[in-house]
Amino acid sequence: MNAYGSETRKRPLIALAMGDPAGISPELAARLIVSPKIAAAARLVVIGDRRILEGGARAAGVTLDIDTVESREIGPVDSPVLIDLCNLDPTAVTIGEATPAGGRFAVENFSHALRLAEAGQVAAVCYTPLNKKAMRFAHKGYDDESRFIQELLQLPGRVKEFNVLDTVWNARVTSHIPLKDVAANLSRQAILAQIRLTVDCLKQSGVEVPRLLVAGLNPHAGDGGSFGLEEIDTIGPAVDAAAAEGYDVSGPYPADTVFLTALRDGYHAVLTMYHDQGQIAMKLIGFDRGVTMLGGLPFPVCTPAHGTAYDIAGRGIANPLASEEAVLLAARMATAAATRSGSA
Repeated sequence: MNAYGSETRKRPLIALAMGDPAGISPELAARLIVSPKIAAAARLVVIGDRRILEGGARAAGVTLDIDTVESREIGPVDSPVLIDLCNLDPTAVTIGEATPAGGRFAVENFSHALRLAEAGQVAAVCYTPLNKKAMRFAHKGYDDESRFIQELLQLPGRVKEFNVLDTVWNARVTSHIPLKDVAANLSRQAILAQIRLTVDCLKQSGVEVPRLLVAGLNPHAGDGGSFGLEEIDTIGPAVDAAAAEGYDVSGPYPADTVFLTALRDGYHAVLTMYHDQGQIAMKLIGFDRGVTMLGGLPFPVCTPAHGTAYDIAGRGIANPLASEEAVLLAARMATAAATRSGSA
């Protein structure tokens, strides 16, 4: 089955895995199903439990008209469909609480979506927010989605996380590791590899000539070696090597102003050295619009950058904007990939 429709404007088929059931994920899934913006850009295959989805629809105040299909018989659908795994009794859900049952639900849905993409039945994967505590209940050793995907699909190389907000991306060299270990995990090779991957992913999203800024590690980007040598010994040489390969990249710049420069001067991405160095800036700029994209995969994987919002779960006030942006980004990337391969 081709993951694209036959209509004049091709709309990729995207798997939407329902995330943690105790948070805002069910109502976000319901809102995506009825969103005109999503309908114009993609066709959704929702994965989860109809009972949980209907509960989300009631919370969101929307009415769903969605057929159930089997994984092996998705077919050439033009409107959202549901793969009902019947995998969670609503009475087992405690709103606002991470539980093993909720973690199993999210793990099963996410795994199913990834397997569909691996088999070529869908062109991309999106998911509503997961809760890492619940995921660890269900999947021993769960660290983050990047590692989970890599292990599940047995992929070579590394899956990397990007945060996307409007026209600027945040890439990072290290991610979910203790702050005390960051410097030891920086190398010229790692930084250069992340620059290459960032440029590739930006091109997949439609940016023809990506422009990147690279942040330093230390205060004032080391201030000429006064506050550390990583900028001189590691980061600067990696930037120079990338520029020599033809990439439009410069740095290292002080991390406390690099995002201001990127926004002011129209750069497409900022490469930071560790998780919070970029996340704090991105979430201050636009928490409700941010998207997390996982790169280094044979297909796009996107999700809203915010969490499960246990404090407002079930109240019908969750903002769907970041979830919509996640699906729209996945659709753009999937469509561009199909165009390059000649399948769309």
